[in-house]
Amino acid sequence: MAGPAGRLDAVLVCGGRWHDFDHARLRLLEMLGDHPRVRTRVYQDYDCVPALEQADLLVSYTCDVRPRPAQRDALARFTARGGRWLALHGTNSVIEAPAPGGPRMFSTPRLLGQLAEVLGSQFLAHPPIEPYEVRVTRPDHPLVAGIEPFTVTDELYVCELHGELEVLLHAEYTGPCRGFEEGDTAALDGAPRPVLYLKRHGLGEVCYFTLGHCRGRYDMQDLGVDDTGHVDRGPWETPEFLTVLGRCLERAVGAPRPVTEPAAR
Repeated sequence: MAGPAGRLDAVLVCGGRWHDFDHARLRLLEMLGDHPRVRTRVYQDYDCVPALEQADLLVSYTCDVRPRPAQRDALARFTARGGRWLALHGTNSVIEAPAPGGPRMFSTPRLLGQLAEVLGSQFLAHPPIEPYEVRVTRPDHPLVAGIEPFTVTDELYVCELHGELEVLLHAEYTGPCRGFEEGDTAALDGAPRPVLYLKRHGLGEVCYFTLGHCRGRYDMQDLGVDDTGHVDRGPWETPEFLTVLGRCLERAVGAPRPVTEPAAR
């Protein structure tokens, strides 16, 4: 836990599929480095349980990274004891790629276990990447105060929601999400799509921000695309995204220290 001089121990989990994790990792480490109290340990997946048991905050930027049962338990304990979890973009995703030679159809099996409830959502589908408007749901909240509706080029996430969420930003989308097994039905309910929300779990809090897509030229090779021919930085070039992301990180860093409890074995 936090040392006597106020140091905060952070865990950054950044890795997975189909995204430029090098770019996201660098940007997130730069932002964490702006907080002198924070010391960060970096991992590509959730094989970080000993570090997590000593951590004050967790930042995750993943796609199709599937924690094993013991790791799911550790993540739930971390949050329940008072840890702050800033979860970005595809943290809530489990995605099965199309079989070779078959139709280009992705599935999203429910394999997160209790983490779907801890996180408050699980990814189902998204329409094609293109500019869309992000709207402010709670303009009085410090994380989004002064932010006007803004346009961003990103994956507009359609998710299965779990538990009580405090939605701060949202987008509107009703229609198909081609290429996903549930894409013809997932986004037909007309409901607002949460983009930024807070979710309590025990003594802790998850701050989930679905934005953050980025992709380099060579990140789709396992899908048969050797070179996309362009680099996609998406929201990482959008000032409103960077402002809100910085505030979310400040909230996690400035939060009260977690309650000290013996780690469950």
